[in-house]
Amino acid sequence: MLRSSFLFFLMLTLGAGKMYHRDFYPDGEIKEEGWKERNSKEGFWKFYYPNGQIESQGHFKKNLRNGYWYFRDENGKPKMEGHFKAGEKAMWWLFYDENGKINHKCQLKNGIKNGYCLKYTDEELKSAEKYKNGKKIKEWFSFGSFKKENKLSDLK
Repeated sequence: MLRSSFLFFLMLTLGAGKMYHRDFYPDGEIKEEGWKERNSKEGFWKFYYPNGQIESQGHFKKNLRNGYWYFRDENGKPKMEGHFKAGEKAMWWLFYDENGKINHKCQLKNGIKNGYCLKYTDEELKSAEKYKNGKKIKEWFSFGSFKKENKLSDLK
């Protein structure tokens, strides 16, 4: 009976191919947890600092970060958040200052600035920049001048 139960469990585990995985720091604190499918990270994952605070969380697809992710500092304050596409930062990303306030938000493609970057001081918009393949090509310090040269729909 024990043998058949074990074989049933083994077949169920191997058949499904998905297992919940946890890894720990040497002191026993959790380091990471999430779903694995044949050694590939799949689905929702969380990563932790040694002090137990969440460092990042989001989804994997075929062992690559995919979809929306959140990153925090060791005290739990937000650092950045945004979209991944096949392991690369893409679309809009929010970046926070040391007080947990939005510092800037940028459009990224393949992990580099490509599009607009909006810069804030105390969560108030101060300037806008435009990038192409990581190089700044223009900067505006007034909303009026920005609006004259750009379509607001480009900020989507």
